[in-house]
Amino acid sequence: MSLPASRYVVVTGTDTSVGKTVVTAALAVALQATGHRVAVVKPVQTGVATDEPGDVEAVVALTGLSDVHELARLELPLAPESAARAVGAPLPTIADQIAIIRALDADVVLIEGSGGLLVRLDRHGGTIRDLAQQLNADVVLVAREGLGTLNHIALTLASLAEVRLTAQVVLGSCSAEPGLAEQSNRSDIPRLSGRPLMGQLPERAGTLSPDLFCTQAPQWFVAMEFAAD
Repeated sequence: MSLPASRYVVVTGTDTSVGKTVVTAALAVALQATGHRVAVVKPVQTGVATDEPGDVEAVVALTGLSDVHELARLELPLAPESAARAVGAPLPTIADQIAIIRALDADVVLIEGSGGLLVRLDRHGGTIRDLAQQLNADVVLVAREGLGTLNHIALTLASLAEVRLTAQVVLGSCSAEPGLAEQSNRSDIPRLSGRPLMGQLPERAGTLSPDLFCTQAPQWFVAMEFAAD
C-alpha cells in the first residue's frame, strides 16, 4: 500500500453525510500505521453547538489522535457561508486557513471539507476546491455506493479537472448485501474515474469500538496511491 505523495490530503464528498469524517479517521489510522505523524483539520464545523462534539471529536474518539484542529464553528446546520451570513459571524478566509494548515508540524495533514467540493468555506466565495488547489493537495472523494452516485462522482471529478486536480474515490459506507446498483457501481466507478477504488468502508464503520476501528481501518484501503499530474 503506497502513500499520498503530498503532505496535504483534502477529504471531500459528493454530498453531505457520505462518510467523510469516518473516512478521515480511517485514513489517519492507515497513515499512522506506516509511521507517519498525522494531523486532522476541519476548517469549518457547522450544525453543532459550542459544547457538543463535532467531527474532530469523532476522529479523536475513533482513533485516539490528539493533533486535531477545528478552525471555526457555527451552530446552524447549514453550509459554512450560509451559516455565517445568517448570524453575521466572521469566517477565516481560505488564505487564513491555509496559513494555519501549513504551520502544523505533521508529516501528513488531512483536511476534511464541509459538504461537497464547491460549498463555500469563507465569506469571499472560497471553497474546499480552492483550498486543495492552493495547497497542491491530493484529493480523496468520498461517495455513496447507491443509485445516482455515478453522476455525482462525474460532476465532482469534472470540477476538479478544471483546476488540474484529480481524486481517488472511496465508498464511505458499503452494504454487506449490495443490490444490483451497488454491485454495478463498484465496477463502474473505476471505469469512470480511470483509477481503482481507493477504498470501501463497511456500513456502520463509525460505530466500531476504537480498538476494532484501528485494527480494521488499514484493510479498507485497497489502492492507497496518488498519481503525480
